[in-house]
Amino acid sequence: MREAAGALLRPTGPLPLPTRRGRFLDAGLALLLAALSAGFTMGDGYEQAHAHSIVGLWDLAFLASAALAWRRRYPLAVLWTVLLATALTPDSVERITFYHCVIAAYSAAAYSPYRPATLASLAVAVGLIGRPDTPRSPYGYFEPTVPTQYVPLLVSVPVVMAAVGLRNWRRRATEARTRLTTVEREQSEVLRRAVEHERARIARELHDVVTHNVSVMVIQAGAARKIMEKSPEEAREALLAVEAGGRAAMGELRHVMGLLTPDTDTADALTPQPGLGQLQALVGRMRAAGLPVELTVTGTPRQLPSPGAELAAYRVVQEALTNTVKHATGARASVRIAYDDQGLDVEVTDTGGPPGPGAATGNGRGLIGLRERLAVYGGTLRTGPRPLGGYRVQARIPVRTEELEHS
Repeated sequence: MREAAGALLRPTGPLPLPTRRGRFLDAGLALLLAALSAGFTMGDGYEQAHAHSIVGLWDLAFLASAALAWRRRYPLAVLWTVLLATALTPDSVERITFYHCVIAAYSAAAYSPYRPATLASLAVAVGLIGRPDTPRSPYGYFEPTVPTQYVPLLVSVPVVMAAVGLRNWRRRATEARTRLTTVEREQSEVLRRAVEHERARIARELHDVVTHNVSVMVIQAGAARKIMEKSPEEAREALLAVEAGGRAAMGELRHVMGLLTPDTDTADALTPQPGLGQLQALVGRMRAAGLPVELTVTGTPRQLPSPGAELAAYRVVQEALTNTVKHATGARASVRIAYDDQGLDVEVTDTGGPPGPGAATGNGRGLIGLRERLAVYGGTLRTGPRPLGGYRVQARIPVRTEELEHS
């Protein structure tokens, strides 16, 4: 019995939390029913009501009416309170609490989380307000406002409607939770991929910056060490090139790290990413590092519609020249930039040479990163040795028609 009672009173969900508007409506409904009950005892049901204690009838009407003010917050307790008032109401004046019982039964079916106890209480309510009439006097019979045979129907219809509505609400709530879970999972996956993509992008930026500048610095420092005793002046120039390369590396590193901390107020963090306009400075640094480089531009130079495409073209030249310094000591390099109506061609070639000291430090990620970077803008990258010696890096960055019209 204890287990049965526990199962009967075990909630299947949280208690409802009515809004302020709902509380005002319930209070108004309670006052209205209290007024109607009092009016019945003084009007249509005057003779039947005065056969009993008027004060007692008013107490029952007040108890049933006042309980309805909490019908959304405590629906099952309100139903039990109204059932008690209904059970104490004489048969001849059952209209005093009849409508209270119907509303309380509907409220319990719609709002109560104690489903087993609510169903049992509804059965009691149907039996209680559907009890047959008994003669009140040998000389007359009072016909109730609502015939007794229709009372179970009036109770059952709201209960069924409430049960169906509650089932539909639970189904929709379950579907909404499932959709929310799916959306949260998809958002987490998108965020994870975005984080991985951003990490890879920053890794490529750091690779391009560090590999280029540090490789040049290592080559120049090694050359300065070898000629320091024989040619101090040339060693001094090499060290100046190392210093310039270091400053350039620090500047680009500050810029890349500024992407991770965009709230910085330093002017370096506001410097734009390098583009084709900085190729001349890049070639100048490579010449100062000891690599003869020739830059050729054909077509009508213009700024590409996307800053990312500009950066990708710049990185192609930077990576190719860095590989020349590392893998082809004493080579000459040539950079060709060709503009046309459909896009941009970038070609970097060298004459070849023996690998330098930094050749063993390469891992091939530079060219892979370039392919991925160019693929974002629909570009392609081709690399390979030249037939007569040396190495060639070719990149093609197309420009869509709508971008041309916009630019």
